[in-house]
Formats: sequence, structure tokens, C-alpha cells
Amino acid sequence: MAKKKLDAVDIAAQQRAREQAEVEQAFLTGVRTLRDFIAPSSIELHSDHFRLGSKYGRTMYVYGYPRQIYTGWLSSIINIDEVLDISMFIYPVDTQIVLNNLRKKVTQLEATMNINMEKGKVRDPGLEAALQDAEELRDQLQIGAEKFFRYGLYITLYADSLDELNFIQHKIETIFGQQLVFSKVASSQQEQGLNSSIPQLTDELQIRRNMNTGAISTSFPFTSADLTDNKGVLYGINMHNNGLVIFDRFSLENANMVVFAKSGAGKSFTVKLEALRSMMVGADIVIIDPENEYQKLCDAVGGSYIRLSLSSDTRINPFDLPRVIDTDEADDALRANLVTLHGLLRQMLGGAGTGAGGQVVAGLSPAEEADIDQALIDTYARVGITSDPLTHNSTPPTISDLYDTLLHMGGTGPSLAQRLRKFTSGTFAGIFSQQSNIDINNNMVVFNIRDLEDELRPTAMYIVLNHIWNITRTDQRKRMLIVDEAWQLMKYDDSANFLFSLAKRARKYQLGLTTITQDVEDFVGSKMGRAIVSNSSMQLLLKQSASAVDVLAQVFKLTDEEQKRLANFPVGQGLFFAGQNHVHIQIQASDTEYNLINTNPVSQQIKPSDSPVGGYGAV
Repeated sequence: MAKKKLDAVDIAAQQRAREQAEVEQAFLTGVRTLRDFIAPSSIELHSDHFRLGSKYGRTMYVYGYPRQIYTGWLSSIINIDEVLDISMFIYPVDTQIVLNNLRKKVTQLEATMNINMEKGKVRDPGLEAALQDAEELRDQLQIGAEKFFRYGLYITLYADSLDELNFIQHKIETIFGQQLVFSKVASSQQEQGLNSSIPQLTDELQIRRNMNTGAISTSFPFTSADLTDNKGVLYGINMHNNGLVIFDRFSLENANMVVFAKSGAGKSFTVKLEALRSMMVGADIVIIDPENEYQKLCDAVGGSYIRLSLSSDTRINPFDLPRVIDTDEADDALRANLVTLHGLLRQMLGGAGTGAGGQVVAGLSPAEEADIDQALIDTYARVGITSDPLTHNSTPPTISDLYDTLLHMGGTGPSLAQRLRKFTSGTFAGIFSQQSNIDINNNMVVFNIRDLEDELRPTAMYIVLNHIWNITRTDQRKRMLIVDEAWQLMKYDDSANFLFSLAKRARKYQLGLTTITQDVEDFVGSKMGRAIVSNSSMQLLLKQSASAVDVLAQVFKLTDEEQKRLANFPVGQGLFFAGQNHVHIQIQASDTEYNLINTNPVSQQIKPSDSPVGGYGAV
């Protein structure tokens, strides 16, 4: 009786447990877990593609390789700007088994060749190459220099539509085909292909190729775009792989650099950081500062800060000649300076701009040009300077001497002298009408032109550039010349031409020209602006306005993805071009550098604590 009662209790308990389990199961069915959020809503499998939610995918495998394959052959696929999953399966094979198989293969090949010779057949190059390869591999395996493997390579593509998927497949097949690597779609095995390319370590396709150590090493997968050099300065962090972008701009074909960014994107911060680090490796820095942004940095490193204004005592004489050592350069020194003075005087006396229809409107008539040319030659001759290099050490003339020459000559001279009078005894007198009294013999020299009137500022930039150029030719050493707000020079054809000539000739004198501008459309839209970009081996594109992105996309051949990023970069991030390579870069400064460089108390520049790799600062 007791036993029957106990059985009834057990049955009731089991029933309650089952009911409880059903209730819990029903409850858990309605609970969303992390797996529910990660998993796609559905999966559809077709013979040549699959669909994960709203995304289309397709798995391909590589089945054929050329006889010789070179290091980095896979990097073009790894770095392609598309969404890919790449899986590699490497299975080691026992060396003795391979040696036994190779011995049999060599025996077969030699027997075949002997039979062909006995029958008088022409030699077969394919057989000879196969025999040579087999013998070489046997030697390497026998001494342990090589190992043998089975290698499988699968690629899964993803796209938003079938047409886009086909387009990406064509791109992949084209890149492979250029290297004689052959691929196919995993027909009727898309599920197995998907399982083989997701990170779960299952090779369900099992399409493999025999390879030795050397061949497999060429497909090393970690080859994303990298700009780390053996020497140079740290520019920032490579956002593709969290590596460091360390580069020496003087190791390129030229050391010029252009920096494009909208206001507040961090262009001056970046250039100041590069200048500070370049000083550590022995480069002198010369800066033209139109907005007083570099004084704090200059004072911190003990540099010379030269403030140009109508009330200052600083004087720069545009008639100065370089003390060049090169004989050919010395013979042409006066003539080159006369050409530069022609451009300067055109700018001072009215400028040369662009009229309606794009044609150039000259500021001076042909007669006035001829009179100025003669006046310049006569002015130098009056102080004893001729084309003979031995006379170039004489004290040069000034604009006041040119004024006197024009005033007492015929033709258009007197009228030109009246137009020039404001620079000799008028409103703008003093700053450029007397002998130079500055010396840029310092590791950092900053020319501040903020306090000059807007009308005089482009002229001042032109004269300062010419003065720096003369010093550069006289005393050749590794220098960086930074021209901030370069768009002010691009407004005038003569100053734009002069800046372009600097960019072309700077390399010969160990000079690296850095051109910074926020007025991208006007700079790149001009003929000289594009020429300066093409003569700069390094370019840095920080955040841009929407209108500038389209212009830069044409000039720099940017992909659609790069165009999207360029308009949405946070402060301190951009595209860094060096030679043929470019990467997504994060500009990074240490605490000390940040405090030296930052001039804005509410700046949004990236601080070291914001670094994506744990606060890496300067090296």
C-alpha cells in the first residue's frame, strides 16, 4: 500500500517537473539573447550564391597556380576595398612520404624522357621543367631546408545585390588572372564554402594544392597597406592595422608635401607635430605663418620668431642675391633674380589675374614690362652688380634705388615710379625698401605676417619666399619650408608660378616644401596648384567639405569608400599618401607634444589618451 502511494507521488512530481520545463522553455523562446542579435534573420542557399538576411554572398576557391609565385601576390586581394572573408588551410605532410612519392615521380619522368629519345621524338620542355622542379624539391626536402604542405585558399565575397556581387567577383578574378592564379565559384557547395570561410576552423570544401614552405610563405596574409620605414619620423597610427606610420620624406623622389583640410580639421596641428619631430632628426624648419599659430612652438624650441609689420624694425630686401657656390648657378643668379623681381613688381603694381573666359589679364603693358626690365638692369649696374658672379658680393640696391632709376628714365618710367612710390616713401614704405637685417641661421625660423595689411600680405609672402630661397641656395642643408594658407599666393599668377618653381627645384637643395591650404577648390582648380600637387611626393587629406571631396576624388583617384570617409573623418584622421601608397592615418601626439603644439584652449585635437592603441605618443 505504501509502495503504491510512493509511485503516485513520483508520477505527480515528474508531471510537475515536465510542466515547469515546458513553461521555462516557452519563456526562453521569447527572450532575446546575444546570439539572436548576431545571427542573420534568414539564410538562403543557391547553387552559385547564398543570402544572409539582406546580404548576398559567394564563395570562390583557388585551384591553379603558376610555376613560380612571388612574395606579396595575395596583398592586392587583401587590401582591395571590398568586403571579403579569406580563409587559408595549411596541412603539414610527412617529409618521408613526399620523398617516396617524388622518387616514383622522378623515375616516371626519366623513363618517359628515355622512351621519347629512343623513339627519336623532339624534346618535351614540359617534362624537363617538371623533372628539374622535382629534383630541386627532393634536394631541399632531404636537407631539411623545405617542408611540404597541402594548401587550401577560399574567398567569400559579400554585396548588397547580385549585380554588385558579380562585379566584385570579376574584380577578384581579374586580379588573380594577372598573376596566372586561377579561381572558380564553389558551384553547388555554397553552404560548405560559407562554413569553410567563417572562423570555426572547418575545411568542408577540401580543395587543396601541394606546396612547399617557400611557396606558402609568399601568401603571407598580414600584408595590409603599411608605410613604416627604417628611418624617419612618426606621422601617426595606421588605422588599417594599428601599425605605425614612420616615414622619411627626404627618402622619396622629392621631399615636398601638400596638406588639404577644412578649417578646424587639424592641419596646422599635424604640420607642427611633423616639424617638431623632424627637428629631432636634424632638419631645420622655416615657416611662413599668416595667423600667429606657430609662436608657442617656436619659443619652446628656442627658434627665431620674426614679426613682419609696417611698424616693426625687421627689413627684407627683395634685391638680395644668393651667394651660390655652383658655377652654373652663379652665372644665372642675377638673371634668375631679375625674373623673380619682374613677378614681384607685377604683383605690387597691379598684379596679373584671370579675366572672364579664363584668359590671363596682365597688370603691366608690354612697354611697361620692357621699361621695368631695363630699369632693373640699370639699378643693379649703378651699384656695380652685373652678370659677372664676382660682382655679386657688392651691397645690393633697394626698391628706393629702382624708384630713382624709373623716375629719371624716359618712356613709362616716371608713371611706374609714381605707382611704386607707396612702397618707397608712402604707406607701405620701410619694410621692403631697405637693406635686409635678418638672419635665419637657427633650427626654427618663423616669419609672422599676420599684422600686415591684407593688400600687402601676398606680396610679403612672395618676398619672404624669395629671401628663404636665396638663403637655401647659399647654405645647403636639410630644411623644411612650411607655407601656411598657400591659397593667398595662388590668387596671383606670378606668385603661383614662383611657388611651383620652388616645388620643382627644392630637391636639388635638400629642401622639402610643405604647402597647407583650406581653400581646396581654388588651389586644385588652378593649373599651378595641380602642378604643385603632382610635384609633391607626400599628400595628407584631412576632413574636407562636401564640395571639396568631389574635386579631390578626381585629382587623387579616390575610391567611393575613401570619398565617404573624407567628408566624415573626425579631427586628427585622414588619408596619408606617400609615393604610390596611401593609408588611413590617425595623427597622434604625446602629452608633452600636445601641450607645446596646441594653441586652442577648446581644441578637439586627438589627445594621447584617445589613441586606439593604448595611448601611444611620440618616439
